[in-house]
Amino acid sequence: MQGKEAEAGGQEDEARAAGQGGSAETGTLKESVEPGMPGNPIKLTDPKMMRALAHPARIAIWTHIAMRGPTTATECAEVAGLSPSACSYHLRTLARYGFIEEDIASAADGRERPWRARLLAFTMEDRPDTTPAGRVASRLLVENLREAAEEIRARYLDRKSEYPADWQAASGELFSVAHVTPEELNELRAKVLDILEPYVRLEEAERSPGALPVRMMLDMFPWFRPEEAHRASQRGAAPPGLTSDEGARREGGA
Repeated sequence: MQGKEAEAGGQEDEARAAGQGGSAETGTLKESVEPGMPGNPIKLTDPKMMRALAHPARIAIWTHIAMRGPTTATECAEVAGLSPSACSYHLRTLARYGFIEEDIASAADGRERPWRARLLAFTMEDRPDTTPAGRVASRLLVENLREAAEEIRARYLDRKSEYPADWQAASGELFSVAHVTPEELNELRAKVLDILEPYVRLEEAERSPGALPVRMMLDMFPWFRPEEAHRASQRGAAPPGLTSDEGARREGGA
């Protein structure tokens, strides 16, 4: 990510490439999507808000509501492995920080208190001016989102043989490498997200018959040491026909 992006029930650690120009058509489309929804993530900068979501039970509840629609504390309790009263506390915390809200209109009767998702997509940018508290909270949230994804992966692998053959064939992992510049990496990320976006389909009516949720996670980390990046930057800045060492010697009069 140009920072980090998460979508409930969708991708984690991916971003809609801030700094990507985009066409006027893309800008218009983005403006038509409510802020905080897939395709128009908001920037998450408040450490308290990050910590509010970082709790494992709240990640499970938030994701479940985003994928399943309006849900009560009793229904969420089973997903989070908590009592309904404990789940109600976590629901209120998520609501206080704007991740979910009450959905009275979907209540079957006056006793129910359904909750719906209000914020589904966000980015977190690790900038030079990010506060230490912001960096710690961002790291905590990302690590717990990653842990939640890993639990899904482990659960699948434990029961892989029970899945239909076509799902076993289609599922899996990819390990590869790309030799890119930072600009090219941003471009690559944007292209991957453009391909993925039409398949997020949080609304059931938008899905193909037989479609089921699949956890997607994209890692894009430097496979090199910091000093290698500095050397590559110096080589790129050297005058044509000179290595960075030769350029440095000439500038120094050696």
